[in-house]
Amino acid sequence: MTMKSMAASASDLSLVRKPSVARNPPLGFKNRFFAGQVNSLGFRSKGEKWKGNHGVKVRAAVQVGVEGSKSKALEGTFGMDVVSEEELTVKGFAGLRKTKLVCTVGPACSSLEDLENLALGGMNVARLNMCHGTREWHRDVIRKIKKLNEDKGYSVSVMIDTEGSQIHVVDHGAPSSVKVEEGSIWQFTAEHFEGSRPFTVQTNYRGFSEGIEVGDELVIDGGMACFEVIEKTGNILHCKCIDAGLFLPGAKFSFWRDGKLVRRNYNLPTLSTKDWADIDFGIAEGVDFFALSFVNHADSVKYLKNYLSTKSTKSFKVLAKIESLESLHKLEEIVRASDGIMVARGDLGVEIPLEQIPTVQEDIIYVCRQLNKPVIVASQLLESMVEYPTPTRAEVADVSEAVRQYADALMLSGESAIGSYGRKALDVLDMTSSRMESWSRVENRQSLLNPHQLGVSLPECITEQICNCAVEMANNLGVDAIFVYTKHGYMASLLSRNRPNPPIFAFTNDESTRMALNLQWGVIPLLVDLSDDAESNISKSVQLMKSKGLISKGDVALVVSDVAPTRATPVAFQSIQVKTII
Repeated sequence: MTMKSMAASASDLSLVRKPSVARNPPLGFKNRFFAGQVNSLGFRSKGEKWKGNHGVKVRAAVQVGVEGSKSKALEGTFGMDVVSEEELTVKGFAGLRKTKLVCTVGPACSSLEDLENLALGGMNVARLNMCHGTREWHRDVIRKIKKLNEDKGYSVSVMIDTEGSQIHVVDHGAPSSVKVEEGSIWQFTAEHFEGSRPFTVQTNYRGFSEGIEVGDELVIDGGMACFEVIEKTGNILHCKCIDAGLFLPGAKFSFWRDGKLVRRNYNLPTLSTKDWADIDFGIAEGVDFFALSFVNHADSVKYLKNYLSTKSTKSFKVLAKIESLESLHKLEEIVRASDGIMVARGDLGVEIPLEQIPTVQEDIIYVCRQLNKPVIVASQLLESMVEYPTPTRAEVADVSEAVRQYADALMLSGESAIGSYGRKALDVLDMTSSRMESWSRVENRQSLLNPHQLGVSLPECITEQICNCAVEMANNLGVDAIFVYTKHGYMASLLSRNRPNPPIFAFTNDESTRMALNLQWGVIPLLVDLSDDAESNISKSVQLMKSKGLISKGDVALVVSDVAPTRATPVAFQSIQVKTII
């Protein structure tokens, strides 16, 4: 099979390579330094004065302190997940993995035992792909995960990935992958039937063959297998395999003509009728994340977020999947509107030249970090492990590169959903991430990060600067951990954005915040009872961690707190402290 994506037009290439937040200067490539002029990013220009009385005082006192045991009884809950607790006990602060791991749940890992095995292996988020399985099946998986969290002390978040208005989906009817032999003749049809038929594939869209001609090529999953259209009867295509390969259930396909992608505009909505039903299902089941497929503009993300806010008091996070050329054209506005991004490289690799995937991935990660949004790198990280117990060296290098680029999370798809070696694949991600993070600390790569100012108001800028300075102090002082006390997780995300050397322990009394922080690089969320007294929160959390043997004499923690104004405390106090445990 020829490399179809090599033939993209020059205009497409130039658009792919410029996902900038502002045209002057671009948020992007070689010169990633900012001097305070980019108003669209919340910068204030030189000489501009802050106006108004914002009612905020900052107490940025550095206290090298003594944290001894106190007579006050330990109160409330201590919601640290058992996996992080065990990892901290065995490996210490420096050994904690910071890159988060997402696993797609499918037939190969849907039992209670299999799910617990993945949780033990470090799964932070379980992804449910609504393209596959019945709603009853998904409900069973969600409740199993929640049961493990409640009964066993895990903290695995749940993500629903919407199907989207996909017209490019075909299914051979078999429960697992099928090998396609070169020269074999297959029939692609819009007819729907139960079970499977030999060499027959059904599509999910009746007009899938409109405009397709004999001689066009049908490419499965961006190159997993390739067919040539040899005959067209009505809306049925008869195709000959010209590149043997692997055919996964519910595979996606594209048509190519003369080395170029056949583009067709179907004017379908981002969210289908089925998607809305799946979203209502996710709301009812109390999932934590919704991943929105085929997002081409920010309006669909905003609309879904507004819809979710009217349906439940729970705080849901909406992630946008970047998987088309159109989404790259509007990357900045989509990132701004979303609560996070998924780099869906499989579909993206059909739309843009394959050789541009690495640089586009790096640019998306960079934009997300600058705009303080978590980003997941997904698709084909360890694709060979769907069938084999050991990854290729190239796959390990690919995973390492995503970690080097400071992606917040890595995602397994078919490797865990239908593969025979899901736990081994998870172990590969875990070990590779830990090794690359260690290398980044040795190389001091954090110095290459230049987060620009996001805040517009004085209180926002104060919070941002406190977090930036806290990370710089933590790295320079070589503290063991960063403690942050947060209601909605914003300060924890700002700390994470700077990619500090020590792990970030985020203490919150909000369950939704705790589960959302499972996707933030380097953040270990803990559910605790917090009061309006910052010092009381610090003392209580330190005592709780000491009682479990998670910190010991001589450990040093940099503490960042943000106490919201109350009637008793009418002014917000933000502080940086350094605590030495004795």
